[in-house]
Amino acid sequence: MLFPKKIKHRKWFTMRKHPAKEAVHPETRGIFVNFGSFGLKAAEYGRITSNQIEAARKAAMHHAGKTGKVWIRVFPDHPFTQKPAEVKMGKGKGEPVGFIAEVKPGRVIFEIDGVDAGKASESLRKAGTKLPIRTKIVSRI
Repeated sequence: MLFPKKIKHRKWFTMRKHPAKEAVHPETRGIFVNFGSFGLKAAEYGRITSNQIEAARKAAMHHAGKTGKVWIRVFPDHPFTQKPAEVKMGKGKGEPVGFIAEVKPGRVIFEIDGVDAGKASESLRKAGTKLPIRTKIVSRI
């Protein structure tokens, strides 16, 4: 599970971003496949937790085998909080429970190399099913 070594503030402000409004502002950084031959690109805005990133990485690595190498291009550095069950409104913000990565449309999330095109696309497809957003498979130009 990925998490930062230290953070400046324990609780950050909540991001109140509407997914439909974020779709008109695509990502400008990390939009090209730089390390591998194939990549998994986000097709919509979403927040991906560190557990979801790890589950997708395991799925991709398991299908790619020993010859494949997988790169993770996002890092969950944003803490999110949650209040306990059955707590009334008010009473503060809640305790930090994990970290998320904010992903905009066009961002490359995973890259893979060392396997043929069929195996790479299948392993990236399996990784994409573990994520809460729609994704597409791209190749290096």
